[in-house]
Amino acid sequence: MPFPMLENTFLRAAPMLSGGGIEVDISPTLMALQFGVLSVLVVVLKPLLFDPLLAVLEEREKRVEGARAEARKMDDEAAELLLKYDGEIQKVHRVAAEERDKVRAAAQKVEAAEMSEARAEAQAIVDKGRAHLSAERQRLMGELATSEVELSRQIAGRVLGREVS
Repeated sequence: MPFPMLENTFLRAAPMLSGGGIEVDISPTLMALQFGVLSVLVVVLKPLLFDPLLAVLEEREKRVEGARAEARKMDDEAAELLLKYDGEIQKVHRVAAEERDKVRAAAQKVEAAEMSEARAEAQAIVDKGRAHLSAERQRLMGELATSEVELSRQIAGRVLGREVS
């Protein structure tokens, strides 16, 4: 057998378990004394220990519930503020987009006006240049018409090798 000591213990405890063993003497005096001690302890300890302990636990529960209620209230306020903040941001984005569109439209109008003015100035310069060229052409044509006869005589004279009148 692997555990010889346990075997001896079981053999010694067997008569006790089989009916012989521990005797319990229950006397009414002992029970009354124990009940009296317990009653005195309850009467003495209730105001000194149990009531203050219960009051502390109840106060703790009230504070925990108060803190939870305050936390829920703060969460609700934070969610409300967040919604309000998001609404304000969206409103600012809308106003900024409207302003941007207005500025773009104004810039496009100014650009269109400046382009129109620049085109008009460029056209005026081109028209002035054309008029100047046309006047110069007319002047040169007039000079050429007056000197045409003289130039023809000089060319004919050179080609013929003699003077033509």
